[in-house]
Amino acid sequence: MRKDTHSIAVGYLLWVFGFTGAHRFYFGKPVTGTIWMCTFGLLGIGWIVDAFLIPEMDRKCDLKFAEGKYDYNISWILLTFGGFFGLHRFYVGKWISGLVWLLTGGLLFMGYAWDFWNLNEIVSERNIIEGPTTRARAS
Repeated sequence: MRKDTHSIAVGYLLWVFGFTGAHRFYFGKPVTGTIWMCTFGLLGIGWIVDAFLIPEMDRKCDLKFAEGKYDYNISWILLTFGGFFGLHRFYVGKWISGLVWLLTGGLLFMGYAWDFWNLNEIVSERNIIEGPTTRARAS
């Protein structure tokens, strides 16, 4: 049975803000996410094309990242809308860095940008360390 680590619905929610590259970061494409961020989604053209590419990006993510206790969708929503407060770091159990993010606004944006590049790996690593959930074992 195919695991489902990422959500097409969350991908499209972040795609609405696609000129920032948020959906590309979410689907594990930090290089093109950065390009989208710096060029406003390749001047809107890449952003429109991505509307058709999101299902394939989701499929590839599901194959690449580990399923487990921590949900990628929750992590990404917390990062995107509450990252300066470290909410995503608290969620995955990184309390010390969460407090640093809370007190410094995501280390004055640099840490926030770093997490856009690395959140999928952080969640995947935590899922591997803490093992699968009951939901994942039942699959």
